[in-house]
This record gives sequence, C-alpha cells and structure tokens, in this order.
Amino acid sequence: MAGSATLTGANVVTPEGVLQHGWVQVRDGLIAGTGAGAAPESGTDLDGCWLVPGFVDLHCHGGGGDSFTAADPAQARRAVAAHRAHGTTTTLASLVSAPPPELATQVRVLADLVDEGLLAGVHLEGPFLAARRCGAHDPALLRAPDAGTAQDLLDAGRGTIRMVTLAPELPGALEAVRLLTGSGVLAALGHTDAAHDDVRAAVDAGASVATHLFNGMPPLHHREPGPVGALLSDERVTAELICDLVHLHPSVVRLAADAAGPERIVLVTDAISAAAAPDGQYLLGDRPVTARDGQARLADGSLAGSTLTMDAAVRNLVRECGATITDAVAAASANPARLLGLDDRIGRIAPGMSADLVVLDRELEVVGVLVGGEPVPGAGAAQ
Repeated sequence: MAGSATLTGANVVTPEGVLQHGWVQVRDGLIAGTGAGAAPESGTDLDGCWLVPGFVDLHCHGGGGDSFTAADPAQARRAVAAHRAHGTTTTLASLVSAPPPELATQVRVLADLVDEGLLAGVHLEGPFLAARRCGAHDPALLRAPDAGTAQDLLDAGRGTIRMVTLAPELPGALEAVRLLTGSGVLAALGHTDAAHDDVRAAVDAGASVATHLFNGMPPLHHREPGPVGALLSDERVTAELICDLVHLHPSVVRLAADAAGPERIVLVTDAISAAAAPDGQYLLGDRPVTARDGQARLADGSLAGSTLTMDAAVRNLVRECGATITDAVAAASANPARLLGLDDRIGRIAPGMSADLVVLDRELEVVGVLVGGEPVPGAGAAQ
C-alpha cells in the first residue's frame, strides 16, 4: 500500500512523552497506531533513533538555491524539497517587502501551490514594517498599512495567506490587525520600533505572533521594555526564535524559552535561498546577499535572513540552549501546527495524524523523512 509501513525500535516522541523501544504503524499515509515494546508486526528497525513529527516552518523565504519570491513554481518546488530533506514537512512560503502589485503576483503563484498541497500557506513579511527596523528589507518599499492594500493582497491569495507581519506603531496598524484576524489570518508583530503600550494594544486587537523575537526590534530595556518585554510577557503571544546561534546568543534563547514556557516558543528558520546550498551570492527579493560560514548578509553587514534548516535549529536548541528534545521538537512541530490550526492533522505522532515523520540519529542528524508515509528522496533510508 502506498504510504504504509511499520517503524520499530525507535525513541518515539509523542504528546504523552517518549516511547522507548517504540513503534509506529503507518497505513495509507496516516499514523494507524503507536506503542512501546514488541510491535504488532515486523517492519523497519530504527535501532534506537529518534522518531519525531515532521517539522513545521512558519517563516521560510527559500532554500536549495531557490526562492519563493521568484514567482516561479519550479523554484518553489525545489525550495520545499530542499527543506523537506532536512525534516520540514510543512512550510509557509514567506515573501519580503515589494510593491503591492508585485506581491500580489507572487501570492497568486504561491496560492496555486497551496491549493495543490505543496505549501501550507503564505506569510507576508512586509511591506507594513518600520523603516528604522527594516533589517534586510528595502526601506523604500515600506509603507503604513491600509485596509485597501491589505484586502487586495488577501484577495490575491484566495484564502491562502496565513500570516502577515506588521509594525504596530504605524498609522492604520490596529485596523489592519483587526482586518487580518477577522479574515482568519495570523497577525504577527515585527520589524518594529514600537513602545510597550503600542504592542499591547495590537495584541488586544488580535495580534498573536512575535516575528523572530529580538531581531528587527529594539532591545529590552529595564525602563522601556518595548516590543521584547511586551511580547515575551503576554501569554496570548507565541514567539518565533531563529536558533542559528547567529541571530540569537544561546543565553538569550534560554531566557526567552524560560520566560515564555515551552508552549509559546516556535522555531523558525527565516531561511533564504542560500539555506541547504553552498556559500556564494544570492538574492533576498531584489537585494544581493552574500552567504558565508553559516551567515547571510547584505553588503553593509546586516543579517539577511539565514542559512538555517530546521533540523539544525532543533539540534542547536538541545545542544547549546539546554532544551529537552521533547520541548525542542514541540517548538518545531506541535506549537507551529497549533498556531496554523492544523494540529488535528500534523505536528504530533498519534493515531489519525498525517504520517509526516522525521528519523533523527543519536546526534539528532536527519537520516530519514516521510511525508504522508512516503520517503523523501535524499533524506535517508527510513522506508
């Protein structure tokens, strides 16, 4: 049967804990059963490897040398394939700031791939961002949010835009948050110079995600906690963290994880086309980027997304930041799946869920990936 197998002899990470010497049955692309000890039938012995849910990336611009901003379905397919080989089985395609007509064109192309099931949706990171915290976005392309532009982009996406990042201090931001959330879209706050109270007002209006917490915003200050303090202390907000050990020091990751708790932390890659690709010259939107030694930077030295893959983010969170493997896996799977409202299908190893699975060896390196029970080429030999 297509998408059917039995995997045995693994440390299976489930919502209830780790099943040692565990097994998972896959039937017709779904998880049919799980357990510990002797499996009900023979299968592929994983010999003590970790078996974890497929990773879910809310913030990814590309990979494998290809970009979602290219408005090219072939590039999008290759980017998804590059990240699938590293365990990301569900991806939001992130776009960067561009003129609204250009963004609408990009969104229409990606919407077809969402309808096909290749992507889980589209994330607009801009253009409603603060110029002072533009990061790698072209400041000339930034603008205050307005209902007309936002609605035009939502219409272009035909219901496939799942998240929009904006700066809450901009004129019209609160109205945009209400429009987005009223349309079933996650409103994320980032690339912002907002004061603490501006952020709280946006959360009160419905914003629920911190776009790459700490990055693209002023640092925490003991008299003006700003976005970091407001987002981290509010239980209604889930915080993205880029755990490449470049964007954030391990101590900062530990502080954020301790403050927010394991259910409010989401690992993201913020990967550009240079992820899972050799060092060299790349583009983020129309901006030239140099990738070298695990970092992607503009000519002025500013970080421009990352070269991170989600398996590396999980390893870093465990090895360098002190997280348990169960918490790290949840941050890469269950937590983002819940944000997207897909936690009834993905993000957990449990009967009835999609058989999106990642096999990690004892060093947490990927040795196999299944999507709907089917092995992903180039990701190992778990089949």
